[in-house]
Amino acid sequence: MKSLFQKSNPFGKSIAYILALGTAGVLSASCTNQPNSASTQTAAVIEIAEESNTALLYSDECITEREVVEAQKMWGDGIVRIGKVYSEKGDYSKEAADFIQDMYGYDLSSVLFKPTLASNDQFRSSFDAALSYFVGGNEAYAEDKGFAIKPYTKVKFDNVGIINNSCRMAVAMGNYYFTDTNGNETKVEYTFAYVKDKTGKLRIVTHQSSLPYNPAGN
Repeated sequence: MKSLFQKSNPFGKSIAYILALGTAGVLSASCTNQPNSASTQTAAVIEIAEESNTALLYSDECITEREVVEAQKMWGDGIVRIGKVYSEKGDYSKEAADFIQDMYGYDLSSVLFKPTLASNDQFRSSFDAALSYFVGGNEAYAEDKGFAIKPYTKVKFDNVGIINNSCRMAVAMGNYYFTDTNGNETKVEYTFAYVKDKTGKLRIVTHQSSLPYNPAGN
């Protein structure tokens, strides 16, 4: 059953933490003659509060390989959709923002994102930095031309393997293939790490992408 805070209060996480601290304060006040006991109980209550905060964000269900494959298809379809909206002169920036919000875990935790075509600012640890990579238009990231607005008509994943033995995180590695409007296909290497949010949706918390090594280019 969902937590009362999660169901009815968008600030439930903070409130749960504050209540826990208040409880710790009461415990501490009631144990003034036993400082070691009070300190131990305070630490225990804070630990419980932090675990509660995590429980409000993440699912307790293990991640399956099928869910990873489905999330990969959603990611590929999202890249194609952004390009389609761009080609039709629609609001592709909003489409990309919705895509990032839906697929990545920037609202859950830190995200380690190292995109393919980034050299000056290789690591995109914020939502805005990721958005710039996909659609460009941000002066802070002048190198970005908008990866998703090339555009592409197809994205195909080929996993070399999926590891999900830690239950709450799954890691996939392999090659994905991007087909442009001229039918040209580009192979790119990837590593994705996924967590499952409280709604049961997989969210990306690590995304590393690079072009294969080319000995002729060195």
